[in-house]
This record gives sequence, C-alpha cells and structure tokens, in this order.
Amino acid sequence: MPRELAILACTECKRRNYTTTRNKKTMTERVEKAKFCPFCRKRTGHKEVK
Repeated sequence: MPRELAILACTECKRRNYTTTRNKKTMTERVEKAKFCPFCRKRTGHKEVK
C-alpha cells in the first residue's frame, strides 16, 4: 500500500496533535502544514515526525 500514516507535531510545543496520510512514492520529503494547536491556542506550523 503506497499511502502511509503521517503524525504531525507542533513546531513550538512539540506535541503530537494531528494525523494525516501521504503517498510515499510521490511525496518523498516530510509533510509540513499550518494547523491550529490547542495547547498553544494559536495557529502554528506542524511537521511530520517519525
């Protein structure tokens, strides 16, 4: 199966808040999105962690 689960962590507080899927064959780099962090209570960048 080419799609895998990607866990997103906040860049400021380092907490793991969101999950998403990504295609391993077309997206070889890590996913980065701007999402709302409920712990920081603001919109921050979220990067994929292992």
